[in-house]
Amino acid sequence: MQRPPADVIGAAAPASADVTGSIQGPPAARTTAAAPPPTTVVAGLPPEDQPEQGPAKQLPPQFQRQLVDFSTTEPAGTIIIDTPNTYLYLVMGRGKALRYGIGVGREGFTWSGTERISRVKEWPDWFPPAEMIERQPYLPRFMAGGDTNPLGARALYLGNTLYRIHGTNQPSTIGTFVSSGCIRLTNDDIADLYDRVGVGTRVVVLPGTMPATASSDPQGTQSPLVPPAPVPR
Repeated sequence: MQRPPADVIGAAAPASADVTGSIQGPPAARTTAAAPPPTTVVAGLPPEDQPEQGPAKQLPPQFQRQLVDFSTTEPAGTIIIDTPNTYLYLVMGRGKALRYGIGVGREGFTWSGTERISRVKEWPDWFPPAEMIERQPYLPRFMAGGDTNPLGARALYLGNTLYRIHGTNQPSTIGTFVSSGCIRLTNDDIADLYDRVGVGTRVVVLPGTMPATASSDPQGTQSPLVPPAPVPR
């Protein structure tokens, strides 16, 4: 698998952290927000990970979660990441997939290959990797999970890599090439995806880089969403 430099948000937690791979399955809507970290910690985040301020912005229609026609030889339950068009597909079978808008790696940090989800975490803590701290020494060494955390509401860890599929504190970056290699969704979308998949889920990341022009919506009209299927515990 081809990988960019290891300047990746969301490094693996130390051995003392919670690494439980089971899915607890809380509601997607959070009832109580986590206490924000100290101002100095938030201020230490790079610009692309500073929490957005003001009213939430609605995603463009093509990046809103929707059921679409999708032809693939991958079995139902597979996650396919279309990097050039900034879409994540969850294959549903029978020629259908759930499509989510995503943010992907900026130039030089995109990657491709196949992994499996190795563990999952709700409101994950952030431990910036040493390589990232070397490049950006002002970063916090630890940031507790919560609404201002760059990893957002959920994280799906990919194999033994530093890469994650996770939420975000900057939902307006969905549809852009902004991350250090991780795949970001809105917090609502990552919570929805989290409830549909589990440890062992196959993840296929397609190769590609930012196109010269904005991507279009190749999959057609929007369809009603389907409820999450129960995930084996």
